[in-house]
Amino acid sequence: MNDVIGFFVMQASLIGVVLLLHTYLGLHIIRRGIIFSDLVLDQLAAFGVMAGVGLGIRYGSPASYLVSTGFVIFGCILLAVLRPRNRQIPREAVIGILYGGALVATLLLSDKLQSGGDLGKTMTGSMLWVSWPLVFATIGIYAAIALFHIVARKQIIRLADTPEQMRRRGLWEFLFFLTQGLVTILIVPVAGVLLAYGFLMIPAAIGLLFSRRWLPAMLIGWGSGFAACLLGLYGSYASDSPYGPSLLLAMGLFFVIALVVRALRPARSTEVA
Repeated sequence: MNDVIGFFVMQASLIGVVLLLHTYLGLHIIRRGIIFSDLVLDQLAAFGVMAGVGLGIRYGSPASYLVSTGFVIFGCILLAVLRPRNRQIPREAVIGILYGGALVATLLLSDKLQSGGDLGKTMTGSMLWVSWPLVFATIGIYAAIALFHIVARKQIIRLADTPEQMRRRGLWEFLFFLTQGLVTILIVPVAGVLLAYGFLMIPAAIGLLFSRRWLPAMLIGWGSGFAACLLGLYGSYASDSPYGPSLLLAMGLFFVIALVVRALRPARSTEVA
C-alpha cells in the first residue's frame, strides 16, 4: 500500500509542476491564435524519440532526449521563420501543414522499424517512466523557463501584436517556441503527444472561459486541470487503462463541464491584464 501511495504522490507531483508552466504557455498560445504550434513540436519530439530507436538508442534514455532535442529545435526554427505573406492564408494553416508533415514522417518511420518503433508509447505515454529524478529535473528546468518568461514577459506579450512588426522580433519568436520545445522534450516520453498537447491547451482554455486576466485564468486552469488529472490517474490505475488517454479524457470531461457552467453564467468581458 505504501508503494502505491508513493507512486501516486510521485505522479501527482510531476503533473502539478507540469501543469503550472503548461497552463501559462497555453494562455499565450490561445491568445495568439497559434493553436497547433505545440502539436508540431510534440510530434517532432516523438519523431526524434523514434529516430533514436531506429539508431539503437533506448527509449527514454539521455541519448533519446538528445536526439529529440535536435528535431524540436529544428521545428522551433521553422515555426519562427515560416510565415505566409498572403493575408488570405492564416498562419495556423502553415502550422497545421507542418504538423501533418511531422505526423506522416513519424508514421513512415514507424513502418520501417520493428514493432512500430514504440509508436504507441509516443502517442499515449507511460506512467512507468515517471521517477523522482525526472520530477526533480523537471522542476529545475521548468523553474529556469519560468524565470525567463518573467524577465522577458513584455517582449513575449508583444508577439501577439500586428504581424507587420513580427520581422523585428524573430529572435523572441524563436525563444518563445524554444521554451515550448524544451517543455515538450521533457513531457512527451512520459505523457505522449496527445496528453502533452492536452496539458497545454485544455487547462488554459478552461481558465479563459471564466477570466481573461492572467493570474485568475492560470489559477482556474491549473486547479481544474490538476483535479481532472488526479481523477484520470486513478481511473487509469483502477481500470488498467492507458495513462495518456485516461488523463486526456478526464480533462476533456472537465472542459465540457466548464462549458456548461459558463453557458449558465451571465456573460462578462474582461481585458487581459
